[in-house]
Amino acid sequence: QVHLVESGGGSVQAGGSLRLSCVASGYTNSKYSMAWFRQAPGKEREGVAAINYFGTTYYAEVVKGRFTIARDNAKNTLSLQMDNLEPEDTAVYYCAADEGLRLSLLATAYGSWGQGTQVTISS
Repeated sequence: QVHLVESGGGSVQAGGSLRLSCVASGYTNSKYSMAWFRQAPGKEREGVAAINYFGTTYYAEVVKGRFTIARDNAKNTLSLQMDNLEPEDTAVYYCAADEGLRLSLLATAYGSWGQGTQVTISS
């Protein structure tokens, strides 16, 4: 498994921006896909964006055009730039990783998870 640590959460007003980061350590020599998920109170965890080792990306419709996922394989880092934030984006955001090149927004596709970082958007 890969050990993941997120950072960058916080509180902003609607229309603002935040950038989340995730640092991976452990078995990072293999090619693995990474993703961001989020979970709002009382709701199921949902996939936000995914990226494979070669930089191919996949976004949930609700964030397409507003969020940008990126990774730096040399530094084993993952980021999520979130622009034009909405109150509905309020949630705990999680970084996830799993070996392989597939892109998925299903939580069951990932075996390694970070502890989460809170994002709160006020109207």
